[in-house]
Amino acid sequence: MEQQFYAKSEDVDQRIDSYLTSQVDTLTRSAVQKLCEDEQVLVCGKTVAKNYRLKPNDVITLTVPEPKELNIVAENIPLDIVYEDSDLLVVNKPKGMVVHPAPGNFSGTLVNALMFHCKNSLSGINGVLRPGIVHRIDKDTSGLLMVAKNDQAHLALAEQVKEHTFTRIYEAVAYGTIKEDNGTIHLPIGRHPVDRKKMCVTNKNARDATTYFTVLQRYMGFTHLSLQLETGRTHQIRVHLAYLNHPIAGDPVYGPKKVIQELNGQCLHARTLGFKHPATGEYMEFTTPLPDYFDRFLATLRGV
Repeated sequence: MEQQFYAKSEDVDQRIDSYLTSQVDTLTRSAVQKLCEDEQVLVCGKTVAKNYRLKPNDVITLTVPEPKELNIVAENIPLDIVYEDSDLLVVNKPKGMVVHPAPGNFSGTLVNALMFHCKNSLSGINGVLRPGIVHRIDKDTSGLLMVAKNDQAHLALAEQVKEHTFTRIYEAVAYGTIKEDNGTIHLPIGRHPVDRKKMCVTNKNARDATTYFTVLQRYMGFTHLSLQLETGRTHQIRVHLAYLNHPIAGDPVYGPKKVIQELNGQCLHARTLGFKHPATGEYMEFTTPLPDYFDRFLATLRGV
């Protein structure tokens, strides 16, 4: 479907992704950004980047391809469901599970499991690769994720993500002794200039990123932290802590070359998730216990 929009004086200097999100109710900002990457957004007949800023008299042409039929295999994989109703569910993802199918991981993912559990009750706003997924956490990060079961719920939840009004609190064990009891890490994050699979603190093509931390316990050579996200950039906590020379224990990407093998990835758990219910507006908050791998590592640090 093709639509045309005309930039008004009050729209000038607004980012194209923000502008189109405000004009089309069924599109999230991330969906518009993907359309820009796929050259489905034209300004005066030319493709533009997702951060293009509108100029006077710009003519914007938006093409939204017809939805593709889902081609994801439903798999009967056990899920640790913390909460579920007709609009959403909250799931406790284990370490090692990929959230959505991608090259090299077309089965065994959270989405494969959700397709089996929810049957046809998942939103499709983010396309065929990750139905229902409003936000995500890394493969080797454990913890809570919210999943939308219809498009209306997805839009409402995605708006809370966009406005930074939902609660995400993590726990992590980082290398070294962090002296401050609490603090704020406010550093922009962008794609690494050399390794495109990594993110880094940079001012080039970066996005604002803020993480709040509180020290829970200090051990010999390590610090146990609680971290709350204001923004949700890719690898945000991992990048912020690594930049401060306190990478997360077990992190094979941002940590030291000699990885703590028994952790099988970063010691990072999404422990608390809070949001307003998309239908009722009621604030809901869920907390999950630390997983076994995390408890075992803390016990090791305590010398138990």
